[in-house]
Amino acid sequence: MAAFLERQSREWRPPGPPDPEGGLFGCALTGSARSFTFVADEEDEDCEHLLTLSTVSLGAGAVDECNVVEVVGRDCDDREIAVPVANLKLSCQPSLSLDGFTLHPPVTFRLAAGSGPVHLAGQHRVVPSTSLSDEDESSEEEEIAPIMPAKKQCRRL
Repeated sequence: MAAFLERQSREWRPPGPPDPEGGLFGCALTGSARSFTFVADEEDEDCEHLLTLSTVSLGAGAVDECNVVEVVGRDCDDREIAVPVANLKLSCQPSLSLDGFTLHPPVTFRLAAGSGPVHLAGQHRVVPSTSLSDEDESSEEEEIAPIMPAKKQCRRL
């Protein structure tokens, strides 16, 4: 998918209406295209987009060097944060299973070291947002009565 993008724009948005089942995701990081940004469709206010990565692997033509892949996102204070998620080397670890590493878009993948190519594969899922109704919110606000110890009964002999 990423191969068809223009070199100036390294963003990909899912085409068409959201698919409740989701779809496959894939991109390649190389020496010439060192980053890739996944952006969800902002028009889907009633849906939550999830990007679940399954594997990161070196592609054909990779040389025996360390290839470090970082995930770039935002922390709770809206500051950019980069976290390395894979360190691949052709002679010892050419691929890595991330086993369902889930991210919330927008997210950028960056080849921090090495020349690649490094392929990322996973699934893009669109999940309808679940918001609590007013009835559910009011029932949660009700106070729960404290648990009282049981009264002891006197025994008569």
